[in-house]
Amino acid sequence: MKQKKLIIFFPSIEEGGVEKNLFVISDFLSKKIRNISIITSVPSKIDNNKIKVIKSNLNIQNKSRFIKNLFCSYLLMKEISKNKKVIVMSFQANLYATLITWFCGVNIICRANASIKGWLKNPIKKFIYKTIMKLSSKIIVNSKAMKSEFKNDLNLNSFLIYNPLDKEKILANSKKKINLGFFNNKKYLKILNIGRLTDQKDQMTLLKAVNLLKRTLKFKLIVLGQGSEKKRLENYIYKNGLNKNVKILNFKKNPYPIIKKTNLFVLSSKYEGLPNVLLEAIVLKKLIISSDCPTGPREILQNGKGGILFKTGSYVDLYNKMVSLNKNKKLNIKKIIHAYKSLKKYDYNFNLNKYLNIIQSFD
Repeated sequence: MKQKKLIIFFPSIEEGGVEKNLFVISDFLSKKIRNISIITSVPSKIDNNKIKVIKSNLNIQNKSRFIKNLFCSYLLMKEISKNKKVIVMSFQANLYATLITWFCGVNIICRANASIKGWLKNPIKKFIYKTIMKLSSKIIVNSKAMKSEFKNDLNLNSFLIYNPLDKEKILANSKKKINLGFFNNKKYLKILNIGRLTDQKDQMTLLKAVNLLKRTLKFKLIVLGQGSEKKRLENYIYKNGLNKNVKILNFKKNPYPIIKKTNLFVLSSKYEGLPNVLLEAIVLKKLIISSDCPTGPREILQNGKGGILFKTGSYVDLYNKMVSLNKNKKLNIKKIIHAYKSLKKYDYNFNLNKYLNIIQSFD
């Protein structure tokens, strides 16, 4: 590609599925595109010498996301002012990046990572979001439901690219040995949740469900994640005597051996885009119970044929779905098989090449 320089915009790299996709996509593009840079407030997270990290001497890693967005927007404007022969690909803070690229007269590809329902509740927020996103050159979404949201609610076209799934890598990494005594007792139902500890991921609903479950089933729950809700979740665990049943552990670079050991994967989110972690659990042939949140879980789980859906935010419904597991063992096995067969559309190379094709369309 003789092309223009590609600048990836991702102000606040944390831990999670969006970041995982960023690394997969940027690593692939760095093999195809000579001149590629990334603007972020967390340069230490980038481990690819083919990608230039655009940063400042100021340390803002511990500042709020708003500050990070503003600062990285300044860096983006500064970088474009040096060379307007660029294409920007934004993975985060899309409104900031779109306004800057529109002002500077350069193309931008915005990747929407989660349902836009939150923007639609307030007419003013909806107007602002639609007005700015109309200025973007192309919008990428990662689920059919998100594509419908953009078309039906905002009258905006978008390109559907599923999250690229490297099944071989997941399977290989799952074979690594780990010492996890907490999950060793075969008599217990082993439950796992992975995600940032935030209001969006709503682990509190899961904790309330297992607080009811302790009267009915023997279980162990591991929550893998870090975030602003950690203290609140830990307080709930302590106050309800769940210490022996529930552990909150920090994110693991390789969570796959833990997923492999689990019997049940639970996603409790209020909203998503296309939750990568569900796809990873399916690769390892795990039964899934997920909130029926916008967007992604219903599509991944094939309307319930490939897993179990519960009413978003309802810990009682989640509890009831977990209690019924022993009654439907044969059906659950069928759901696991059905989910695994549906993974074809998340093919690693096919979806990565779609990103490259969109970028090359601007040359």
